[in-house]
Amino acid sequence: MPTEQSADLEIFARRESQARSYCRSFPKSFVKAQGSELTDASGRTYIDFLAGCSSLNYGHNDPDMKAALIAHITADGITHGLDMHTDAKADFLRAFEEIILQPRGMDHKVMMTGPTGTNAVEAAMKLARKLTGRRNIIAFTNGFHGMTMGALSCTGNAGKRAGAGGGPLCGTTHMPFEGAFGEGVDSLHIIEEMLANPSSGVDAPAAFIIEPVQGEGGLNAASTAFMQGIARLAKAHGALLIVDDIQAGCGRTGTFFSFEGMGIEPDLIPLAKSFSGMGLPFAALLIKPEHDIWGPAEHNGTFRGNTHAFVTARVALEKFWRDDAFQRDIAAKAGIVREGLQAIADRVPGARLKGRGMMQGVDVGSGDLAGDICARAFEKGLVIETSGAHDEVVKVLAPLTTPDALLRKGLEILQAAAREAVNTTRMAAE
Repeated sequence: MPTEQSADLEIFARRESQARSYCRSFPKSFVKAQGSELTDASGRTYIDFLAGCSSLNYGHNDPDMKAALIAHITADGITHGLDMHTDAKADFLRAFEEIILQPRGMDHKVMMTGPTGTNAVEAAMKLARKLTGRRNIIAFTNGFHGMTMGALSCTGNAGKRAGAGGGPLCGTTHMPFEGAFGEGVDSLHIIEEMLANPSSGVDAPAAFIIEPVQGEGGLNAASTAFMQGIARLAKAHGALLIVDDIQAGCGRTGTFFSFEGMGIEPDLIPLAKSFSGMGLPFAALLIKPEHDIWGPAEHNGTFRGNTHAFVTARVALEKFWRDDAFQRDIAAKAGIVREGLQAIADRVPGARLKGRGMMQGVDVGSGDLAGDICARAFEKGLVIETSGAHDEVVKVLAPLTTPDALLRKGLEILQAAAREAVNTTRMAAE
C-alpha cells in the first residue's frame, strides 16, 4: 500500500519530463519553507544548504518581502506590464541606483531581459557582437553560463553541452581558467600568447565572459590579479568584459557584486537568481551607458522584467544593503562554514577547500565520494548538492541569513555524513 508521500511522487514519474534533476537527489515532496528550512509532506524538516542554487540568498519567504508582495497583490497592483512604466519598477530602479550603483561609482543602465540567467547571458553576448562586429566570445574551462544555445556555447561541461544533441555550439573559444592546468601553469600567459599569435586560430574576440567564482564548475575562485589581467586583455584587444554574477552575486561571495575590490569595471554584468530577493524569476543585464546602443524592441521578450519581483527586490535592497552590517554578518558566517568544511577536509586525504564567502565547498577528489556524502546528509536532514567537472566538490550554498546555530547544525550533519562515507570507502578498499 503506497504511503501518502510515495503517492504524491507518482505523478512526477508518470507525467514530468525526464529532464528533471534536483528531485532525483531529494526524492521528497516539499510543502513548506521558512528561512533556511524545508518541510516535506510527512512533516519532516530539512536544513537547506542549496537555497534554490543561490536563488534564495535571503532565505525562504522573508517576512518583509512576503508582506510587501501580498500588499501589492491585494491592492490590485500591476502583475504583468511588458516593459511599460510602473510604480513598482520605478521604486526598484530608484532603490538599485541609490543603494547599489551610486555608492560603488557605477553608472550602468539596467536592461530587463527574460526571466532567467541564461536570458541575461544571451543578451550580453548578442550586444557584444553588435557593438564590435565580431563573433568570437572567449569563455573559460569549467565555466557555466546557461542552457540556451548561445549561453551553452560558453559553458564548458560536456554533459550540459551534450543536451544540444549535436546542434551548433559555435562562435566561442574556451581558454584555461586560473589554475585549470595546475598551480605551475600560468593561464593568463597562455591566453595572452594565444591572442598575440596571428596563427593561433583564435579570432579577435567580441568579449570575454567570466565568473569570478565558478558556481557549477567546482567553486574555482579567480584571484584579483587574474581578473585584472583578463580585464586588461579585453581592453587591449577591443573586446568587452562580461562578468557573469548570476550565482556569485547578490552577496553570495560576501559583497553585493563578486568582483568588488578587484579594481575592474565590467562592461556588461548579467544578474539573476537572488536578484529578486525571494526566488521569483528576474534577470537583468547591467550595461555601461556607452554600450547601450540597441534601438527600441531590438532585443525584447514578453517577460522582460517581473513586476512582483520588482516589489521583493526593492525590499531586499532596502533591508539588507543600506549599510555594511549584512556584509559583515556574511563574513562571520563564511568563517563558520570554512571551519566546518576544514573538519571534513582533514578527514579526506588530498581534500581541499574551494570558493569564498558563503560560496564554499570541499573538493574530496571523487564524484562518487562527494555524492555519497550528500546522499547521507539528506538522509540525516540536510539538503546539499555537488559541483565540479566530476561532481567532486561538496558545495555549501546556505542562505546568507541562516542563523549561526542552524548553520553549525547543518555543518555537523555534513561532517557526520562525511565520516560515514569515508569509513565506508576505507572499509571497501581493505
